[in-house]
Amino acid sequence: MQTASFWEKQNGDKVKCFLCPHNCVIPAGKHGICKVRVNDNGALFSSIYGETTGVGLDPIEKKPLYHFFPGSQILSLGTNGCNLSCTFCQNWQISQTGSTERYKLSSDSAVKLALKESAIGIAYTYNEPFIWFEYVLETAKKAKQSGLKNVLVTNGFVNPAPLNELLPYIDAMNIDLKSISDEYYLETCNGKLASVKRTIETAVKRCHVEITNLLVTGRNDSEKELMELTDYIFSLDKEIPLHFSRYFPLFRATEPATPVLTLQNAAKIASCKLSYVYTGNLEDEKSSTLCPSCRTELIRRKGYSIEASGILH
Repeated sequence: MQTASFWEKQNGDKVKCFLCPHNCVIPAGKHGICKVRVNDNGALFSSIYGETTGVGLDPIEKKPLYHFFPGSQILSLGTNGCNLSCTFCQNWQISQTGSTERYKLSSDSAVKLALKESAIGIAYTYNEPFIWFEYVLETAKKAKQSGLKNVLVTNGFVNPAPLNELLPYIDAMNIDLKSISDEYYLETCNGKLASVKRTIETAVKRCHVEITNLLVTGRNDSEKELMELTDYIFSLDKEIPLHFSRYFPLFRATEPATPVLTLQNAAKIASCKLSYVYTGNLEDEKSSTLCPSCRTELIRRKGYSIEASGILH
């Protein structure tokens, strides 16, 4: 295990973690909400440092990032744990349990593998990368020194200090904005909307940002909420790409899969104010990039593949 960052001793053998807004107070022998930051005899350690549950070479569009080196490949790394507990978690086998087998992968090995595969860089993804903070920071620094890009696919639930320490090494982020309702965050994800918004508002000033919203049937897909979410993103920058993603019932969620019509309607609402709106996780994806002014097709996509790019007629 690796000594963790952002914590302090409390009374007795307890420690308080300041990595994310939960600010967990952790008794000796126990772990925080994320399941991977552990109090060992009055000191906080990361139990996942240098360990991954999966390594893959992915299209950058799979993150999804459509406006960051489109058509390129990126080395993707993930591990166990998450600091949210969304009832609908789509990767619950690795994020919500600690039983998945992990494999050793040093930061040097990750960088060498990315270079060997001619990837544009490394994406920290599959589960929540901020709870892997010590490893991500070390790897991102080395990747940057080697001319590679660093990408975070994150829920954005992190405190300002660790966010600001990592951001100088991050080139792009896809941030899940799960809802524009604080009640939804509290009841469905055990999180706080304000903390995620703070991360988004900080990140858009420092790196490329795209936002994903998973539409859960009957939970966060009302026209009122979609308009509020659109207005929020518009208030930051209408050029921020927004990805509406289709939900399927997994983990503890029982709501039926998002109707295709719901995603199409969401895209229609958001497109009234935002320049780039996409739908994903369904067969008939709205994934091509159009000029926001004249609607000329600039990049034609099929799934995660680019069929043509440039000014298409």
